[in-house]
Amino acid sequence: MRRLLTGCFVTLLLLLNTLILIGPLLVFALLKLIAPGRWRDYASWAVMWIAETWAEIDKLIFRLCIPTQWDIRGGADLRGDTSYLVVSNHQSWVDIPALIQTLNRRTPFFKFFLKKELIWVPFLGLAWWALDYPFMKRYTKAFLARHPELAGKDLEITKQACELFKRQPVTVVNYLEGTRYTAAKSAQQQSPFKHLLKPKAGGVAFVLAAMGEQLDALLDVTVVYPQQKIPGFWDLISGSVPRVIVDIQTRELDPALSQGDYENDPLFRQQVQNWVNQLWTEKDQRISQLRGERA
Repeated sequence: MRRLLTGCFVTLLLLLNTLILIGPLLVFALLKLIAPGRWRDYASWAVMWIAETWAEIDKLIFRLCIPTQWDIRGGADLRGDTSYLVVSNHQSWVDIPALIQTLNRRTPFFKFFLKKELIWVPFLGLAWWALDYPFMKRYTKAFLARHPELAGKDLEITKQACELFKRQPVTVVNYLEGTRYTAAKSAQQQSPFKHLLKPKAGGVAFVLAAMGEQLDALLDVTVVYPQQKIPGFWDLISGSVPRVIVDIQTRELDPALSQGDYENDPLFRQQVQNWVNQLWTEKDQRISQLRGERA
């Protein structure tokens, strides 16, 4: 009963926080849409400040209402004026609050690459646009076979969407597994990793090709739940997650990883895949080490 009441109370507080701040955010998003010149930059700053404040209030709610210990390791050198590419393992919806706990107001507000069609989602599409989430256009191989003249246009469109980040720092998050880890998915994939699904190199190659010159470092983030069961979001807000480990390792990005043609150059594609596989091999070993620690 206590967990039920805690979960309902935390849900109510999170909902109130969202409802209170979504209005001002959308107002400034509309101003950004119509404002000229420098006023548009002011509106963009206001939207970002509101989003970061929303995240900080969520952190406060978690700190006051649930007993979860956020065991954050590394990241002492994080800065708000530097652009990062974040790669992380993905097991649960709790991974998002873990990133918020770790990165909010320590790095630029993090962003995900979104499909261009999502800009039409009511309210959220405008909010994502105002937060400068990059909307990407991806053509399928079948489509390009019918329209070869459009080859490379998807990357060109995404690069144009990222032009803003030449004037401001950014944190781009990429989940290389593409979906949340489960034992069943791992078995279906015949994954060679103990704790991870097979990584997909295509997405991160696309990000590097679009933004490689603008990204200063790689944040290799590993999220571990020391308890045996991977928790769901309800487990978190009901106070059933005792501890979350977030391990951060800052790595240099090899400029060569953004200077090839992943789609059409087999040698370059193998180079990127080898880099990703090495990252994942080390991450799998690190998860084993962290899970083997005594609480």
